[in-house]
Amino acid sequence: MAEQPAGPVLDDQVCFALYAASRAVTALYRPLLDDLGLTYPQYLVLLALWEHDALTVKDLGRALQLDSGTLSPLLKRLEKLELVRRERRSDDERSVLVTLTAKGDELRAKAVPLPGLVGDAMGLDGPDLYELRTTLRELTDSVNAYRAALPQ
Repeated sequence: MAEQPAGPVLDDQVCFALYAASRAVTALYRPLLDDLGLTYPQYLVLLALWEHDALTVKDLGRALQLDSGTLSPLLKRLEKLELVRRERRSDDERSVLVTLTAKGDELRAKAVPLPGLVGDAMGLDGPDLYELRTTLRELTDSVNAYRAALPQ
């Protein structure tokens, strides 16, 4: 009989399965997004803006679960690519509104097929994708709630 390992086994870890799946999906997106001139994080920013047209930096960070230190360089790069525009709101100087440029909006049509291609590569049908997405959101919410309850 094979001896049991003394500690945790890599393939038994949910964290490793999530990590490997995330890397595989991101790697799948890479060549697709290269054709659009985008990185994966830039694509996520544009997805949020294509859905909402305009968001404050704060709301965009909340939607993407990114802090301002990570989001600001992303927005600067997208602005340099002339895909988004950042403007201080006239009614609240502390708030910065991010909007799509015409060029950023035009890119939307080229991105439309991407989710379908990635979904096909995952080998999951609509209900299975929905269930996976729901489970992952619940997992994220649970872990975030647990972390928030930890002593600081």
